[in-house]
Amino acid sequence: MQNKSNEANPSIRCSVEDCRYHCGEVDYCSLDSIKVASHEQNPTEKTSVDCRSFECRGTC
Repeated sequence: MQNKSNEANPSIRCSVEDCRYHCGEVDYCSLDSIKVASHEQNPTEKTSVDCRSFECRGTC
């Protein structure tokens, strides 16, 4: 993972504005790649997985 100074990566859409890698007014991530992982042993729902590349932009 590498931050490209808030340059949008068109391959990674993201709407989490509190993440330091979110690209401001456009819903994209600025990382070259992200890590997605589950916090459950056998995930069956969308809510069972998280972006592990998330870093808080400010006061989370």
